[in-house]
Amino acid sequence: MSGSICPLEWRYGSTEMRKVFSRRNIVDKYIAVEAAILKGLEEAGLAPSGCWSKVESLKGVLDPAEVDRLESRIGHDIAALAEIISSRIGEPCGRFVHLGATSYDIVDTAWALILSEALELTRARLIEVIKLLVSLVEKYRDTIVVGRTHARHALPITFGFKMANYAYELTRSLQRLRELDERVVRSKISGAVGTMAGWLKQGLIVENTASSHLGLEPHLITTQVAPRDGFAEVIADLAILASQLERLSLEVRELMRDEISEVYIDTGEVGSSAMPHKRNPSVPERVCGLSRVIRGLLVSSMENIALMHERDLTNSSSERVIMPHVFLIIDQMLLDTISILRGLRVDEVSASRNLELTQGRIMSECIMVKLVLRKGYSRIQAHELLRKLSRTSIWENKHLREILVENGLYDDEIGECFDYSKYLGNYSELIDRVLKYVREQIEAGVRN
Repeated sequence: MSGSICPLEWRYGSTEMRKVFSRRNIVDKYIAVEAAILKGLEEAGLAPSGCWSKVESLKGVLDPAEVDRLESRIGHDIAALAEIISSRIGEPCGRFVHLGATSYDIVDTAWALILSEALELTRARLIEVIKLLVSLVEKYRDTIVVGRTHARHALPITFGFKMANYAYELTRSLQRLRELDERVVRSKISGAVGTMAGWLKQGLIVENTASSHLGLEPHLITTQVAPRDGFAEVIADLAILASQLERLSLEVRELMRDEISEVYIDTGEVGSSAMPHKRNPSVPERVCGLSRVIRGLLVSSMENIALMHERDLTNSSSERVIMPHVFLIIDQMLLDTISILRGLRVDEVSASRNLELTQGRIMSECIMVKLVLRKGYSRIQAHELLRKLSRTSIWENKHLREILVENGLYDDEIGECFDYSKYLGNYSELIDRVLKYVREQIEAGVRN
Protein backbone atom coordinates (compact mmCIF):
# COMPACT_ATOMS: atom_id res chain seq x y z
CA MET A 1 0.00 0.00 0.00
CA SER A 2 3.03 2.30 -0.35
CA GLY A 3 1.32 4.27 -3.11
CA SER A 4 -1.91 4.87 -1.19
CA ILE A 5 -2.71 8.32 0.11
CA CYS A 6 -6.31 8.19 1.32
CA PRO A 7 -6.85 5.82 4.30
CA LEU A 8 -10.16 4.80 2.74
CA GLU A 9 -8.12 2.91 0.17
CA TRP A 10 -6.81 0.49 2.76
CA ARG A 11 -7.76 1.30 6.37
CA TYR A 12 -11.44 2.24 6.59
CA GLY A 13 -14.44 0.67 4.91
CA SER A 14 -15.04 -2.82 3.59
CA THR A 15 -14.00 -4.45 0.34
CA GLU A 16 -17.71 -4.66 -0.58
CA MET A 17 -18.24 -0.91 -0.19
CA ARG A 18 -15.00 -0.09 -2.01
CA LYS A 19 -16.24 -2.22 -4.90
CA VAL A 20 -19.46 -0.17 -5.07
CA PHE A 21 -17.46 3.05 -5.54
CA SER A 22 -14.66 1.54 -7.60
CA ARG A 23 -13.77 3.03 -10.95
CA ARG A 24 -14.75 -0.26 -12.54
CA ASN A 25 -18.27 -0.16 -11.10
CA ILE A 26 -18.76 3.52 -11.92
CA VAL A 27 -17.77 3.06 -15.56
CA ASP A 28 -19.94 -0.05 -15.83
CA LYS A 29 -22.89 1.93 -14.48
CA TYR A 30 -22.22 4.68 -17.05
CA ILE A 31 -22.23 2.04 -19.78
CA ALA A 32 -25.46 0.54 -18.44
CA VAL A 33 -27.16 3.94 -18.60
CA GLU A 34 -25.87 4.66 -22.13
CA ALA A 35 -27.25 1.26 -23.18
CA ALA A 36 -30.61 1.95 -21.52
CA ILE A 37 -30.95 5.33 -23.25
CA LEU A 38 -30.12 3.74 -26.59
CA LYS A 39 -32.81 1.15 -25.88
CA GLY A 40 -35.18 4.06 -25.31
CA LEU A 41 -34.14 5.59 -28.62
CA GLU A 42 -34.89 2.30 -30.33
CA GLU A 43 -38.32 2.13 -28.69
CA ALA A 44 -39.02 5.68 -29.82
CA GLY A 45 -37.99 4.87 -33.41
CA LEU A 46 -34.95 7.15 -33.24
CA ALA A 47 -32.31 4.41 -33.55
CA PRO A 48 -32.13 0.99 -35.25
CA SER A 49 -33.08 -1.98 -33.10
CA GLY A 50 -30.47 -4.15 -31.45
CA CYS A 51 -27.92 -1.42 -30.86
CA TRP A 52 -28.42 -1.10 -27.09
CA SER A 53 -27.31 -4.70 -26.43
CA LYS A 54 -23.98 -4.01 -28.15
CA VAL A 55 -23.37 -1.19 -25.68
CA GLU A 56 -24.49 -3.37 -22.77
CA SER A 57 -21.94 -6.01 -23.78
CA LEU A 58 -19.10 -3.56 -23.00
CA LYS A 59 -19.80 -3.71 -19.25
CA GLY A 60 -16.84 -5.32 -17.53
CA VAL A 61 -14.92 -5.24 -20.82
CA LEU A 62 -14.20 -1.59 -21.52
CA ASP A 63 -11.12 -0.59 -19.54
CA PRO A 64 -11.76 2.48 -17.31
CA ALA A 65 -8.14 3.51 -17.90
CA GLU A 66 -8.95 3.94 -21.59
CA VAL A 67 -11.68 6.40 -20.68
CA ASP A 68 -9.32 8.23 -18.33
CA ARG A 69 -6.65 8.55 -21.00
CA LEU A 70 -9.06 10.07 -23.51
CA GLU A 71 -10.55 12.35 -20.85
CA SER A 72 -7.08 13.68 -20.06
CA ARG A 73 -6.86 14.75 -23.70
CA ILE A 74 -10.34 16.14 -24.35
CA GLY A 75 -11.26 17.22 -20.82
CA HIS A 76 -14.64 15.47 -20.45
CA ASP A 77 -15.18 12.00 -19.01
CA ILE A 78 -18.65 11.24 -20.42
CA ALA A 79 -17.76 12.61 -23.85
CA ALA A 80 -14.71 10.35 -23.77
CA LEU A 81 -16.84 7.36 -22.79
CA ALA A 82 -19.41 8.04 -25.53
CA GLU A 83 -16.67 8.36 -28.14
CA ILE A 84 -15.06 5.09 -27.09
CA ILE A 85 -18.39 3.24 -27.02
CA SER A 86 -19.28 4.55 -30.48
CA SER A 87 -16.00 3.40 -31.95
CA ARG A 88 -16.27 0.00 -30.26
CA ILE A 89 -19.75 -0.90 -31.49
CA GLY A 90 -19.20 0.61 -34.97
CA GLU A 91 -21.75 1.70 -37.53
CA PRO A 92 -24.64 2.00 -37.92
CA CYS A 93 -25.19 1.88 -34.13
CA GLY A 94 -22.22 3.98 -33.07
CA ARG A 95 -23.62 7.27 -34.36
CA PHE A 96 -26.68 6.99 -32.10
CA VAL A 97 -24.76 6.60 -28.84
CA HIS A 98 -25.58 9.45 -26.43
CA LEU A 99 -27.89 11.08 -29.01
CA GLY A 100 -30.03 13.78 -27.38
CA ALA A 101 -28.57 12.99 -23.97
CA THR A 102 -26.47 15.17 -21.71
CA SER A 103 -23.62 14.00 -19.51
CA TYR A 104 -25.68 14.22 -16.35
CA ASP A 105 -28.32 11.91 -17.76
CA ILE A 106 -25.52 9.38 -17.49
CA VAL A 107 -23.91 10.60 -14.27
CA ASP A 108 -27.03 11.15 -12.17
CA THR A 109 -28.73 7.96 -13.29
CA ALA A 110 -25.51 6.07 -12.60
CA TRP A 111 -25.42 7.73 -9.17
CA ALA A 112 -28.92 6.37 -8.54
CA LEU A 113 -27.75 2.84 -9.34
CA ILE A 114 -24.63 3.23 -7.20
CA LEU A 115 -26.58 4.75 -4.31
CA SER A 116 -29.02 1.85 -4.47
CA GLU A 117 -26.16 -0.60 -3.96
CA ALA A 118 -24.47 1.49 -1.27
CA LEU A 119 -27.69 2.05 0.67
CA GLU A 120 -28.57 -1.63 0.51
CA LEU A 121 -25.21 -2.56 2.03
CA THR A 122 -25.49 0.21 4.63
CA ARG A 123 -28.97 -0.89 5.67
CA ALA A 124 -27.82 -4.50 5.98
CA ARG A 125 -25.00 -3.44 8.33
CA LEU A 126 -27.39 -1.25 10.32
CA ILE A 127 -29.85 -4.10 10.74
CA GLU A 128 -27.02 -6.22 12.15
CA VAL A 129 -26.23 -3.45 14.64
CA ILE A 130 -29.88 -3.24 15.68
CA LYS A 131 -30.15 -7.00 16.12
CA LEU A 132 -27.08 -7.00 18.35
CA LEU A 133 -28.64 -4.22 20.42
CA VAL A 134 -31.81 -6.28 20.73
CA SER A 135 -29.78 -9.21 22.05
CA LEU A 136 -28.23 -6.92 24.68
CA VAL A 137 -31.67 -5.58 25.58
CA GLU A 138 -32.90 -9.10 26.17
CA LYS A 139 -29.77 -10.23 28.02
CA TYR A 140 -29.67 -7.24 30.37
CA ARG A 141 -33.37 -6.38 30.50
CA ASP A 142 -33.45 -6.56 34.33
CA THR A 143 -29.83 -5.69 35.15
CA ILE A 144 -30.10 -2.58 37.31
CA VAL A 145 -27.59 0.22 36.72
CA VAL A 146 -27.37 3.90 37.52
CA GLY A 147 -29.22 6.23 35.20
CA ARG A 148 -27.32 9.48 34.72
CA THR A 149 -28.34 12.98 33.70
CA HIS A 150 -25.86 15.84 33.42
CA ALA A 151 -23.23 13.09 34.01
CA ARG A 152 -24.58 12.76 37.57
CA HIS A 153 -26.42 9.89 39.24
CA ALA A 154 -30.15 10.37 38.66
CA LEU A 155 -32.40 7.29 39.09
CA PRO A 156 -31.95 3.55 38.66
CA ILE A 157 -32.64 2.08 35.23
CA THR A 158 -31.68 -1.23 33.65
CA PHE A 159 -28.94 -1.74 31.13
CA GLY A 160 -31.50 -3.36 28.84
CA PHE A 161 -33.60 -0.19 29.03
CA LYS A 162 -30.52 1.86 28.14
CA MET A 163 -29.80 -0.30 25.10
CA ALA A 164 -33.47 -0.21 24.05
CA ASN A 165 -33.16 3.55 23.60
CA TYR A 166 -30.31 3.03 21.13
CA ALA A 167 -32.23 0.29 19.32
CA TYR A 168 -35.15 2.70 18.93
CA GLU A 169 -33.02 5.56 17.63
CA LEU A 170 -31.09 3.45 15.15
CA THR A 171 -34.27 1.84 13.85
CA ARG A 172 -35.53 5.35 13.11
CA SER A 173 -32.41 5.78 10.96
CA LEU A 174 -33.23 2.51 9.21
CA GLN A 175 -36.61 4.00 8.30
CA ARG A 176 -34.96 7.16 7.02
CA LEU A 177 -32.53 5.22 4.85
CA ARG A 178 -35.38 3.23 3.33
CA GLU A 179 -37.29 6.40 2.48
CA LEU A 180 -34.36 7.59 0.37
CA ASP A 181 -35.27 5.07 -2.32
CA GLU A 182 -38.47 6.99 -3.04
CA ARG A 183 -36.96 10.47 -3.31
CA VAL A 184 -33.34 9.97 -4.37
CA VAL A 185 -32.83 6.62 -6.10
CA ARG A 186 -34.42 7.82 -9.33
CA SER A 187 -33.32 8.17 -12.92
CA LYS A 188 -32.55 11.51 -14.55
CA ILE A 189 -33.01 11.11 -18.30
CA SER A 190 -34.18 14.42 -19.76
CA GLY A 191 -31.47 16.03 -21.87
CA ALA A 192 -29.47 19.23 -21.76
CA VAL A 193 -31.82 21.47 -19.73
CA GLY A 194 -34.40 18.86 -18.75
CA THR A 195 -36.92 19.43 -21.56
CA MET A 196 -36.05 16.29 -23.57
CA ALA A 197 -35.86 18.46 -26.70
CA GLY A 198 -33.20 16.31 -28.34
CA TRP A 199 -35.62 13.40 -28.64
CA LEU A 200 -38.13 15.21 -30.87
CA LYS A 201 -41.24 14.87 -28.70
CA GLN A 202 -40.42 11.22 -27.96
CA GLY A 203 -38.60 11.98 -24.72
CA LEU A 204 -41.11 10.36 -22.41
CA ILE A 205 -40.79 7.10 -24.34
CA VAL A 206 -37.00 7.28 -24.09
CA GLU A 207 -37.17 8.08 -20.39
CA ASN A 208 -39.74 5.42 -19.55
CA THR A 209 -38.00 2.68 -21.54
CA ALA A 210 -34.55 3.46 -20.16
CA SER A 211 -35.75 3.85 -16.58
CA SER A 212 -37.78 0.66 -16.66
CA HIS A 213 -34.79 -1.23 -18.07
CA LEU A 214 -32.64 0.01 -15.19
CA GLY A 215 -35.30 -0.72 -12.56
CA LEU A 216 -35.71 2.93 -11.60
CA GLU A 217 -38.52 5.45 -11.37
CA PRO A 218 -37.72 8.78 -13.05
CA HIS A 219 -37.67 12.17 -11.38
CA LEU A 220 -40.86 14.02 -12.29
CA ILE A 221 -38.94 17.01 -13.62
CA THR A 222 -35.33 18.15 -13.60
CA THR A 223 -32.99 20.80 -14.92
CA GLN A 224 -29.82 19.46 -16.49
CA VAL A 225 -29.26 17.65 -13.18
CA ALA A 226 -31.34 15.82 -10.63
CA PRO A 227 -32.31 18.08 -7.72
CA ARG A 228 -29.42 18.21 -5.26
CA ASP A 229 -31.66 18.29 -2.20
CA GLY A 230 -31.79 14.52 -2.65
CA PHE A 231 -28.03 14.14 -2.41
CA ALA A 232 -28.01 16.44 0.61
CA GLU A 233 -30.72 14.29 2.18
CA VAL A 234 -28.60 11.19 1.74
CA ILE A 235 -25.62 12.80 3.46
CA ALA A 236 -27.85 14.33 6.16
CA ASP A 237 -29.40 10.96 6.96
CA LEU A 238 -25.98 9.35 7.09
CA ALA A 239 -24.72 12.19 9.29
CA ILE A 240 -27.63 11.57 11.67
CA LEU A 241 -26.77 7.88 11.70
CA ALA A 242 -23.12 8.70 12.32
CA SER A 243 -24.09 10.92 15.24
CA GLN A 244 -26.27 8.18 16.71
CA LEU A 245 -23.41 5.69 16.44
CA GLU A 246 -21.17 8.26 18.09
CA ARG A 247 -23.64 8.65 20.96
CA LEU A 248 -23.58 4.90 21.53
CA SER A 249 -19.79 4.75 21.35
CA LEU A 250 -19.45 7.74 23.65
CA GLU A 251 -21.63 5.95 26.21
CA VAL A 252 -19.46 2.86 25.99
CA ARG A 253 -16.33 4.98 26.41
CA GLU A 254 -17.74 6.71 29.47
CA LEU A 255 -18.95 3.50 31.10
CA MET A 256 -15.49 1.97 30.54
CA ARG A 257 -13.80 4.68 32.64
CA ASP A 258 -11.93 3.23 35.61
CA GLU A 259 -14.04 5.38 37.91
CA ILE A 260 -17.21 3.74 36.52
CA SER A 261 -16.18 0.37 35.00
CA GLU A 262 -19.73 -0.74 34.31
CA VAL A 263 -18.93 -2.19 30.89
CA TYR A 264 -15.96 -3.58 29.05
CA ILE A 265 -15.32 -4.85 25.54
CA ASP A 266 -14.26 -8.47 25.58
CA THR A 267 -11.54 -8.56 22.90
CA GLY A 268 -7.95 -9.67 22.87
CA GLU A 269 -6.50 -6.53 21.31
CA VAL A 270 -3.59 -4.58 22.79
CA GLY A 271 -4.72 -1.50 24.71
CA SER A 272 -1.44 0.42 24.85
CA SER A 273 2.03 -0.06 23.44
CA ALA A 274 3.51 1.39 26.63
CA MET A 275 1.15 0.31 29.44
CA PRO A 276 0.31 -3.40 29.46
CA HIS A 277 -2.60 -3.00 31.87
CA LYS A 278 -4.61 -0.69 29.59
CA ARG A 279 -7.88 -1.80 28.05
CA ASN A 280 -8.59 1.24 25.91
CA PRO A 281 -11.86 2.05 24.10
CA SER A 282 -9.96 2.56 20.85
CA VAL A 283 -12.70 1.26 18.55
CA PRO A 284 -15.44 3.42 20.11
CA GLU A 285 -13.05 6.36 19.90
CA ARG A 286 -12.57 5.70 16.19
CA VAL A 287 -16.34 5.74 15.69
CA CYS A 288 -16.54 9.11 17.41
CA GLY A 289 -13.67 10.53 15.36
CA LEU A 290 -15.03 9.38 12.02
CA SER A 291 -18.47 10.81 12.74
CA ARG A 292 -16.93 14.28 12.75
CA VAL A 293 -15.75 13.83 9.16
CA ILE A 294 -19.23 12.89 7.94
CA ARG A 295 -20.84 15.87 9.61
CA GLY A 296 -18.23 18.09 7.99
CA LEU A 297 -19.02 16.73 4.53
CA LEU A 298 -22.69 17.55 5.08
CA VAL A 299 -21.93 21.26 4.73
CA SER A 300 -20.65 20.82 1.17
CA SER A 301 -23.69 18.72 0.26
CA MET A 302 -26.00 21.48 1.43
CA GLU A 303 -24.07 24.05 -0.58
CA ASN A 304 -24.45 21.90 -3.71
CA ILE A 305 -28.21 22.50 -3.68
CA ALA A 306 -27.76 26.10 -4.87
CA LEU A 307 -26.61 25.66 -8.48
CA MET A 308 -26.87 28.53 -10.98
CA HIS A 309 -29.80 28.54 -13.41
CA GLU A 310 -30.32 25.06 -14.92
CA ARG A 311 -26.98 23.97 -13.45
CA ASP A 312 -23.33 24.73 -13.02
CA LEU A 313 -20.42 22.40 -12.40
CA THR A 314 -19.65 23.23 -8.76
CA ASN A 315 -21.39 20.14 -7.44
CA SER A 316 -19.49 17.69 -9.62
CA SER A 317 -16.02 17.85 -8.10
CA SER A 318 -17.24 17.87 -4.50
CA GLU A 319 -19.64 14.97 -5.03
CA ARG A 320 -16.86 12.81 -6.44
CA VAL A 321 -15.18 13.27 -3.06
CA ILE A 322 -18.21 13.34 -0.77
CA MET A 323 -20.19 10.29 -1.87
CA PRO A 324 -17.55 7.55 -1.66
CA HIS A 325 -16.01 9.05 1.46
CA VAL A 326 -19.29 9.27 3.36
CA PHE A 327 -20.35 5.74 2.49
CA LEU A 328 -16.95 4.19 3.22
CA ILE A 329 -16.75 6.05 6.53
CA ILE A 330 -20.26 5.06 7.65
CA ASP A 331 -19.43 1.51 6.54
CA GLN A 332 -16.41 1.49 8.85
CA MET A 333 -18.44 3.01 11.68
CA LEU A 334 -21.10 0.32 11.35
CA LEU A 335 -18.49 -2.45 11.20
CA ASP A 336 -16.83 -1.00 14.30
CA THR A 337 -20.15 -0.79 16.12
CA ILE A 338 -20.86 -4.42 15.27
CA SER A 339 -17.47 -5.32 16.76
CA ILE A 340 -18.17 -3.25 19.89
CA LEU A 341 -21.59 -4.77 20.50
CA ARG A 342 -20.42 -8.33 19.94
CA GLY A 343 -17.83 -7.89 22.68
CA LEU A 344 -19.79 -5.64 25.05
CA ARG A 345 -20.22 -7.01 28.57
CA VAL A 346 -21.69 -5.52 31.75
CA ASP A 347 -19.61 -5.70 34.93
CA GLU A 348 -22.49 -6.31 37.30
CA VAL A 349 -20.28 -6.07 40.39
CA SER A 350 -19.21 -2.55 39.43
CA ALA A 351 -22.78 -1.66 38.47
CA SER A 352 -24.04 -2.73 41.93
CA ARG A 353 -21.22 -0.83 43.64
CA ASN A 354 -22.02 2.33 41.70
CA LEU A 355 -25.67 2.16 42.71
CA GLU A 356 -24.54 2.69 46.32
CA LEU A 357 -22.15 5.57 45.69
CA THR A 358 -24.74 8.21 46.53
CA GLN A 359 -25.75 6.39 49.74
CA GLY A 360 -29.38 6.14 48.74
CA ARG A 361 -29.76 9.68 47.48
CA ILE A 362 -30.72 8.53 43.97
CA MET A 363 -34.00 7.45 45.55
CA SER A 364 -34.96 10.94 46.70
CA GLU A 365 -37.65 11.24 44.02
CA CYS A 366 -39.27 8.02 45.20
CA ILE A 367 -39.34 9.31 48.78
CA MET A 368 -40.69 12.67 47.65
CA VAL A 369 -43.54 10.98 45.74
CA LYS A 370 -44.44 8.88 48.77
CA LEU A 371 -44.45 11.92 51.05
CA VAL A 372 -46.91 13.60 48.67
CA LEU A 373 -49.16 10.61 47.99
CA ARG A 374 -49.06 8.97 51.41
CA LYS A 375 -48.05 11.60 53.97
CA GLY A 376 -49.95 14.71 52.93
CA TYR A 377 -47.03 16.88 51.84
CA SER A 378 -47.27 19.18 48.83
CA ARG A 379 -44.79 18.43 46.08
CA ILE A 380 -42.98 21.70 46.73
CA GLN A 381 -42.70 20.96 50.47
CA ALA A 382 -41.50 17.42 49.86
CA HIS A 383 -38.97 18.50 47.24
CA GLU A 384 -37.43 21.15 49.49
CA LEU A 385 -37.29 18.74 52.43
CA LEU A 386 -35.57 16.02 50.38
CA ARG A 387 -33.16 18.56 48.94
CA LYS A 388 -32.07 19.59 52.44
CA LEU A 389 -31.90 16.02 53.72
CA SER A 390 -29.83 14.98 50.71
CA ARG A 391 -27.34 17.77 51.41
CA THR A 392 -27.14 16.63 55.02
CA SER A 393 -26.43 13.09 53.82
CA ILE A 394 -23.51 14.44 51.77
CA TRP A 395 -22.09 16.71 54.49
CA GLU A 396 -22.33 14.09 57.24
CA ASN A 397 -21.36 11.19 54.94
CA LYS A 398 -24.39 9.20 56.02
CA HIS A 399 -26.82 7.02 54.09
CA LEU A 400 -30.05 8.85 53.28
CA ARG A 401 -31.93 6.13 55.14
CA GLU A 402 -30.11 7.09 58.34
CA ILE A 403 -30.94 10.76 57.85
CA LEU A 404 -34.61 9.89 57.39
CA VAL A 405 -34.59 7.85 60.59
CA GLU A 406 -33.02 10.75 62.49
CA ASN A 407 -35.74 13.08 61.24
CA GLY A 408 -38.61 10.72 62.07
CA LEU A 409 -39.55 10.16 58.42
CA TYR A 410 -38.56 6.55 57.95
CA ASP A 411 -41.10 3.72 57.92
CA ASP A 412 -41.58 0.50 55.97
CA GLU A 413 -43.29 2.24 53.08
CA ILE A 414 -40.51 4.81 52.74
CA GLY A 415 -38.02 1.98 53.13
CA GLU A 416 -39.34 0.32 49.97
CA CYS A 417 -37.72 3.14 48.01
CA PHE A 418 -34.30 1.69 48.75
CA ASP A 419 -35.21 -1.46 46.84
CA TYR A 420 -34.10 -0.29 43.39
CA SER A 421 -36.04 -3.02 41.62
CA LYS A 422 -39.30 -1.46 42.85
CA TYR A 423 -38.64 1.94 41.28
CA LEU A 424 -38.12 1.11 37.64
CA GLY A 425 -41.52 2.28 36.48
CA ASN A 426 -42.85 0.75 33.28
CA TYR A 427 -39.38 -0.08 31.97
CA SER A 428 -40.32 -3.61 30.90
CA GLU A 429 -43.41 -2.53 28.97
CA LEU A 430 -41.42 0.26 27.31
CA ILE A 431 -38.76 -2.25 26.27
CA ASP A 432 -41.45 -4.52 24.82
CA ARG A 433 -42.91 -1.59 22.90
CA VAL A 434 -39.53 -0.81 21.36
CA LEU A 435 -38.79 -4.45 20.51
CA LYS A 436 -42.14 -4.71 18.73
CA TYR A 437 -41.36 -1.60 16.68
CA VAL A 438 -37.86 -2.82 15.84
CA ARG A 439 -39.06 -6.21 14.69
CA GLU A 440 -41.82 -4.68 12.58
CA GLN A 441 -39.33 -2.41 10.83
CA ILE A 442 -36.85 -5.21 10.15
CA GLU A 443 -39.63 -7.44 8.81
CA ALA A 444 -40.90 -4.56 6.66
CA GLY A 445 -37.54 -4.47 4.93
CA VAL A 446 -37.67 -8.21 4.27
CA ARG A 447 -41.18 -7.89 2.76
CA ASN A 448 -40.09 -5.03 0.52
